[in-house]
Amino acid sequence: MKKALITGIRGQDGAYLAKLLLEQGYQVYGADRRSSDSSYWRLEKLKIKDKVKIIYMDLLEESNVYEVMRTYKFDEIYNLAAQSFVQVSFNQPLLTANVNSMGTLRILEAIRLFSRDTKFYQASTSELYGKVQEIPQRETTPFYPRSPYAVSKLFAHWITVNYREAYGMFNVCGILFNHESPLRSIEFITKKVVNGVCKIKLGLVDKIEVGNIEAKRDWGYAPEYVYGMYLMMNHPNPDDFVLATGEIHSVKELIEKAFSLVDIYISWQDKDGKIIGVDQQGKIRVQTNQEYYRPSEVDILVGDYSKAKQILGWEPKVKFDKLIEIMVEEEMKELKEKK
Repeated sequence: MKKALITGIRGQDGAYLAKLLLEQGYQVYGADRRSSDSSYWRLEKLKIKDKVKIIYMDLLEESNVYEVMRTYKFDEIYNLAAQSFVQVSFNQPLLTANVNSMGTLRILEAIRLFSRDTKFYQASTSELYGKVQEIPQRETTPFYPRSPYAVSKLFAHWITVNYREAYGMFNVCGILFNHESPLRSIEFITKKVVNGVCKIKLGLVDKIEVGNIEAKRDWGYAPEYVYGMYLMMNHPNPDDFVLATGEIHSVKELIEKAFSLVDIYISWQDKDGKIIGVDQQGKIRVQTNQEYYRPSEVDILVGDYSKAKQILGWEPKVKFDKLIEIMVEEEMKELKEKK
C-alpha cells in the first residue's frame, strides 16, 4: 500500500485528492498545523475524515518538517499548502513568501536528506503568468507574476524544477488554472458569486459587491484537476504540465450565468463611476467596489492543456456552464437546509 502525504489537506484540492487516493488504495496522511481554527468540514462532507491520518506539520518549522520526512518516508507528497489568497498576499507578503516559497524548499530539502525516493508534487498556479506574454499560456510561456502570491509561487516552482535537475529527484509541477467546486471557500470569486446569487434568490441578502468584472479566467472542475495531479505523479517521467479548459470567461459572464440559473437576469449600468447590475425589476443586485481590486491586476488567463492531453491522456469534461450549474445547485440545496 502506497503512503501519500497531502499538505493543505483542509482545502478544496486536498479533500478531493484524498478521496481519489483512498479510492486508488493509498494510505493517506494529511499534514496540518496545530491551530484553533482547524476544520475538516470538507473531509467530513466527502465522508473520508476517519480514513485520513492527520499529522501535525507546520511548513514554517524546519525541524518539524525534517522529523516528519525522516519518520514516515512517504512514497508521494502532494504540496498543496499555501497562503493562497492573492489579495491577502499584498497585505502579508512576508508570511506569503515564508509559507509558499520557503515552506516548499523545507520539504524538498527534507526529501533530499531523508527520503530521496519520495515523489513530490508542487502546486504551481496560472497566476505565474500574470501579465501574460502569449495567449493561451502553455508550459513554455514566460512567467510574469503580478502579486506577492504569484512571486512566492514562482520561487516554489523553480526550486522544485531545480531539485529535480540537480539531484535527480522525482519532482513535478502542476500549473493549474482556476478550478472550482462546491468545496471552494467564500474568499474565491466563484463561490462568493454563487453564494450571493443563491442568497438573493432566497431573500437573505439584497446584493453582492465584487471587484473587476472584466477580468477573464479559465475555470475548470476541481475533481478533474486533482485526477491530473495523480496522473502526473504516476507517469514514468517527472515533468511539468498545464491543466486548463482552454475556455475564457469573464467575471461578468460568471455573474450573469449564476443569476440566470435562478431565473434572475442582469443588465449593466454605469452609475457614478461604478458598474452596477440590475434585475428585471430594476433592483440593484451587483455593485463593483474598488476595495476588491488588486493593486496590480491580471487581466486574462487561459491555458493550453495539449501537453497533458498528449502525454497523460488528461482532458477536462466539465466546462464553464456545467461547473456553475453544479455549484449553484449545491449551494441552493445547502442554504435551504440551513433555513
